[in-house]
Amino acid sequence: MRQRHLGLLAALVAATLVAPAAVEARSSVPSFDHIYVIVLENHSYASIVGNPKAPYLNKLIERNGLAKRYYGVAHPSQPNYLALFAGSTFGIRDDGVHNLSRTNLVNQLAGHGRSWHVYAQGLPSECATVARSWSGVDLVGAAGYYVRKHEPAISFTNISSRPARCAKITRLETFDPAAADFELVVPNQTNDMHDGTVAQGDAFLEAFVPRITDSAAFANSLLVITFDEGSTDAYGGGRVATVVISPHTKAGTRSKVHHDHYALLRTIERAWHLGCMRNSCGAGDIREFFNR
Repeated sequence: MRQRHLGLLAALVAATLVAPAAVEARSSVPSFDHIYVIVLENHSYASIVGNPKAPYLNKLIERNGLAKRYYGVAHPSQPNYLALFAGSTFGIRDDGVHNLSRTNLVNQLAGHGRSWHVYAQGLPSECATVARSWSGVDLVGAAGYYVRKHEPAISFTNISSRPARCAKITRLETFDPAAADFELVVPNQTNDMHDGTVAQGDAFLEAFVPRITDSAAFANSLLVITFDEGSTDAYGGGRVATVVISPHTKAGTRSKVHHDHYALLRTIERAWHLGCMRNSCGAGDIREFFNR
């Protein structure tokens, strides 16, 4: 009798325990064909949303989803890119050159048979490790500086020291919306609004975004346009505008859920069952945008 009770108890315990993979399998984040992320620079939510100098971006906001409580995680720029790409700032609080021997999104993607590509506008050469380089017009937008601090992949030695991997970091003129599962787009410092104006950044988006959204590759995909940091210290990096664009997102969707760059990384991980890394493990995802 005792053995029977023990067996029943074991069965009940087993029924309540769900493997992590099974938990992720129930996620409401779609299994996107492609995920695209464009990161802009140094503007708060209030300086973008409703700004008449950004008519195209505000049209995207009107017709798609907007995260109304999305925050950067730190200042200055670089730690925000590291957070988005690897789930941690690694204690970095500057825009200097860093070479990190740490796992990152590329490791996750490669481990699950997923492809990736980084398009860095104005990149001077394949596998370049320079901190800064001027370039003329690269595909669309204005001329400007490529800066390493805004391109997180090159800061990881398991990418920079492996030619086959760092060859996946290329100039924007090579852009192909169907080239990889995950594609990170890093505009130059004029077109990302860092050195340039809001109007220049908006013009860049108007020229570039349709190359994604009008492509056949976007039929079951996700584009997120966000900013690295805002103008305050709220939640570490200040409130920023983050636009969610997908066939799975109903026009006019608005979210007041607190999100940050770790939540965006978690969304990518959940879409493709990649597991989690560091601070992304405790972050929510942006699933409320995908209930269409």
